Amino acid sequence: MHHLFTTDALSVLIAAFGIGIIVGLTGMGGGALMTPALIFLGINPAAAVANDLVAAGVNKSIGAAVHWRKGSPNLRLASLLMIGSVPMGLAGGFIVNEIGKKHAHVNFLKDAIGWALLLAACSYALRIYLQLRHVQQGNVTDAVDPRVRTVPTILVGAVGGLLVGITSVGSGSLIMVALLLLYPRMSAKRLVGTDLVQAVPLVIAAAVGHVLNTGVTWHILIPLIVGGTPGTFIGAKMSSWVNQNVIRGGIIVVLTLTGLSMLGVPPREIGFLGAGLLLLGPLLWGWIRQRRGLPAFDNNSAAWRVVEPEDEPGSRLPG
Repeated sequence: MHHLFTTDALSVLIAAFGIGIIVGLTGMGGGALMTPALIFLGINPAAAVANDLVAAGVNKSIGAAVHWRKGSPNLRLASLLMIGSVPMGLAGGFIVNEIGKKHAHVNFLKDAIGWALLLAACSYALRIYLQLRHVQQGNVTDAVDPRVRTVPTILVGAVGGLLVGITSVGSGSLIMVALLLLYPRMSAKRLVGTDLVQAVPLVIAAAVGHVLNTGVTWHILIPLIVGGTPGTFIGAKMSSWVNQNVIRGGIIVVLTLTGLSMLGVPPREIGFLGAGLLLLGPLLWGWIRQRRGLPAFDNNSAAWRVVEPEDEPGSRLPG
């Protein structure tokens, strides 16, 4: 227990609290931020992934329970995603363990996390664009859910589950973007609820796979939960005050630079790229908005309003 009162545990708690606020503000997955943060704090990549997955299982269960009570998830869609994601998520820890045994000289997990972060950055950028397009089209959603596409949905679950099982990254990025592409006219509320419900067994299965191979490090796990849960709650309360587009753009930059750092790109090149993204990114986003007939810059706190239960299905909501 004395490990809980060290500066290392305090660093994990502070990082979890700060990242929890970002997750609460934007709804973006915490694994893409928390896992590399733990690695940069000096924690072994395998231990970082395992403990982050266990903590994510606790936090996502709370969010999924809220959406379940509101009746927002599409349970058939979530079930198909779980058919693909749960077994692949469970296998992730065993895959990492076997590769680590056979190729101990290769930092496979760190490289995998680096590529996963770059993929997450691209998927977040695509998600923001898809939300912008939805707003530009008038936020139209169907009165009833579209027909579920069985095989593509299971494949999305399998690919996303494997990514989460190996790196802990992807449950809130890759799977959500794939759902947006497969079901563009399903309401945001339904999609978010469905993704959260399927993410709980996925993350738990992935956590089990890693825990069976690497175990749990209590002085990492407890600060993750203690710091992340109130941080997420506070961030959710603050979400209406903050321009989420700015934060999401910043997250894309951070994920890109962090992924490149994990892959061993020299700091000088990362610095130049980061400066370029910070300077040119907002201009490019403003140009894309103008091409969609919207103001270059908007002070709205959210790019895509979530349909509340009292709203009429299929109605047009103001952007």
